[in-house]
Amino acid sequence: MRQNSKLQAIALGVLFACSLATGYELEFSDADYSRQVCSGMWASQSTFINVTFDESSSQGQVAMVIYEWKDVKYLGVTTSTTDDSLPQKTYVCTTDAVRVGLCSYDNVGKFIFSSDDGTTANQTTFWTASVALNQTGGASSDSSGLWESPEGNPTPPADDHTSPWRSRDLHHSLRQSSDLLNPSPYGTVAYSQPIQYQVRKTGYYCAAIVPVTVLNPAVRQAPTDVPSHPTYNGVVLFRNTFDGQLPATDYPKVNFYLAMFLVYVIAGSAWAWLCYKHVTELLPIQYYLSSLVAFLVIEMIANWVYYRYLNAHGKTAASVVFLFVVAILDAGRNALSFFMLLVVSLGLSVVRESLGRTMLKCQILAGLHFIFGVLYAVGIVELELESTSALILLMFVIPLAFTLSGFLMWILYSLNGTIMQLSVRKQRYKLRMFKRLYYILLATVVVIAVFFVISSMSFSDRLAEDYAAKSWKIRWWLLDGYLALLYFFTFWSIAYLWRPTENNRRLAMSDEIAQEDEDAEDYDLETLQQRTVAREDDEITLVNSRREPEALAEDHVVFEIGDEDVGSDDEGETAAKKRRGGERRASGDKEDGADEERQGLMHKNRDE
Repeated sequence: MRQNSKLQAIALGVLFACSLATGYELEFSDADYSRQVCSGMWASQSTFINVTFDESSSQGQVAMVIYEWKDVKYLGVTTSTTDDSLPQKTYVCTTDAVRVGLCSYDNVGKFIFSSDDGTTANQTTFWTASVALNQTGGASSDSSGLWESPEGNPTPPADDHTSPWRSRDLHHSLRQSSDLLNPSPYGTVAYSQPIQYQVRKTGYYCAAIVPVTVLNPAVRQAPTDVPSHPTYNGVVLFRNTFDGQLPATDYPKVNFYLAMFLVYVIAGSAWAWLCYKHVTELLPIQYYLSSLVAFLVIEMIANWVYYRYLNAHGKTAASVVFLFVVAILDAGRNALSFFMLLVVSLGLSVVRESLGRTMLKCQILAGLHFIFGVLYAVGIVELELESTSALILLMFVIPLAFTLSGFLMWILYSLNGTIMQLSVRKQRYKLRMFKRLYYILLATVVVIAVFFVISSMSFSDRLAEDYAAKSWKIRWWLLDGYLALLYFFTFWSIAYLWRPTENNRRLAMSDEIAQEDEDAEDYDLETLQQRTVAREDDEITLVNSRREPEALAEDHVVFEIGDEDVGSDDEGETAAKKRRGGERRASGDKEDGADEERQGLMHKNRDE
């Protein structure tokens, strides 16, 4: 039984050690400009923050505080309301702060908690401690060197359990027995193992570490010696509710891209079924759309795998290579999308069967846009924006801007030309398709403009102290989420207009017949013949107007003009009857002549 309990204890220890290794880590040192590291956290009953110091390179004494950002107003106390030369706030309790009454002697070496509304530290997320690093002596000796009281320092009792100087082990026992989640320890804590802070509410948590200079009379050899400055290095681990090394602000991308992959697979399967069902009716534009659907499925799975890998292994050389692959796929998606939209706007497979040499120009523009997109993505990853010259940055941005502008201008020009051509030809069904395409693009532009304004308003406060605390939950949505969803709805709306149908090819290669009376004459054969004759007459008139008019021949007479005194209806009817009788006689004479000719030929054949 005892052996089994030992094995269980070892297994639990291994599991606990593994759990500590899976989390988002931020390094810190005494050389950092900022003494604070922060991160959002998705909380549960097993989430915590661990602060680990490198014992081989850390020594001295530091003041530590861990808190949730909503309680930052309680951190520090106003130094002075009259002297502007002093700092606005004093954050750490020092001997000078004790002398002016900003804090008490019991809090020397810790961060100051100050509340104007009566809130106590136990009612907040505030936790602070004075931590001694790499100390061989007791913690109480370090504490005594912080301030020499003029009246003499009190003599510590023989029993450590009744003393304000408490050991690390006593601090742990207090935490376990206290009803408080994270009680602040008394006195100075000698560091021996990672300091753990329990997190039970989702929020934006910060850990601040400030070196405290300690006067140690036992170490100083002369009055001219300078007190030693603490040096330290370490890691703050934020253990979220999920297992992995991604920061909390990026982890929603894992589930988001997985969901997008599944949605694209479902929509792509429906598209593949329509293509299979109407395989004999497929148009060239539908082949382009099918290839883009397959490419989008690959891109979504690549993004999901990339963030899964980053969550499991962190930032490594392999993750950088993976990032380049994702950037290349993203550039390919953009190039193919603009190419597809351009050939659709040019009317491929609907207005015209082939684009001829124009197709080659479209392919060249798409290839250049892909190359410049890859260079831009690589440059954003590799170049340091703070130190790189503006000329180098423009070399990566300007080519992509030119190809993008070329695509947009060409698409708008082609779409307007196609709509105008279909309107003149009165192809109402096809015209309705391209007008819907225009409305889809217009709605996309409006949505982009609205989100651009919202994003600009959000990022305009990026230098504010509380910007990260307010935006860490939605930052991924502003950067990646809404653009991916907007592209999804725009693409599948366009694909629905050009989906495969059973009469797709006949519809694409045929013209619409008029369905209304005012348009019927555009397709009437007699009307078209009259328009042709009128056009020929106009051409003859234009030619004859350049030379002397010729006398009209007898067979050119169009109207027969009668005598001037002919005006009665009877005379008109008589004249009409004579003309019809003459036409019948002429017709009868021609028929008789034809009969006699046939009879003569028949007799001739008999004689022979």
